[in-house]
Amino acid sequence: MSNLQTRVVSAVVLGIAALALTWLGGLPFRLLAALIAGAIFYEWTHMTRAKAGPGLGFVPEASMLVFLGVLVAGLPAMPTLVVLVAAVAIAAIVGAMRGAGQWDAVGVAYAGLSGFSLAFLRDSDWSGLAAVLFLFAVVWATDIFAYFVGRAVGGPKLAPAISPGKTQSGALGGAVFGLAAGLLLALVLGLSNLATLALVALFLSIVAQAGDLFESWVKRRHDCKDSSAIIPGHGGVMDRVDGLVAAAAALYLIGWMAGSADHPAHGLFPV
Repeated sequence: MSNLQTRVVSAVVLGIAALALTWLGGLPFRLLAALIAGAIFYEWTHMTRAKAGPGLGFVPEASMLVFLGVLVAGLPAMPTLVVLVAAVAIAAIVGAMRGAGQWDAVGVAYAGLSGFSLAFLRDSDWSGLAAVLFLFAVVWATDIFAYFVGRAVGGPKLAPAISPGKTQSGALGGAVFGLAAGLLLALVLGLSNLATLALVALFLSIVAQAGDLFESWVKRRHDCKDSSAIIPGHGGVMDRVDGLVAAAAALYLIGWMAGSADHPAHGLFPV
């Protein structure tokens, strides 16, 4: 089986599992969000921790576990966010005291915000389902068509110092098809605020590509090809969800401004 075939099979299996848990919502989806956050944190620390030098012991892991427990328990957004901020602060303070740097603290923030955004976007109602399906449609279309348009058209590189394989044509193609996928899903769901959702879809596509570049920078900074080897053809969980979690955080913030912290989907995807 070629690498492309392996990538496709892995993506289809993961996509079906993600859609099934998204449909269920509630605790099953919160568990998925927590699993993603935990995997991101594990891969982040595996990449960024120095093989020798001062460490933080089990402090970041303990802080992350407490946050994940609160996330799965389904507490409101503000208490959950307070726990996340506290976890980041503890990792940052201990890192400063031991001279170990702040990569662990950044990892807690990055992984925690990823799980937080996904969990609260989904919520347990129709609006949450629509929000996450919209997110998936935009990000997956962006990812797929950025790859194929970039390979077909080629041209100038997007950020050669960070990710030599990405092209400007691929980024543009990904944005166009991400926008189209978001609008198509909005039409299927019978949503009326199409102009707003078109702008949101375009913004999410750009953010998703920026998230992809950010993860590429972290890997290059620490001389890693993949975040891990857990997913055949894709590498690690971070390699698969880098754009998704960045876009999820952006959509959560937009929804918070349009609706509320606990029900961010209601402002953009009304019942």
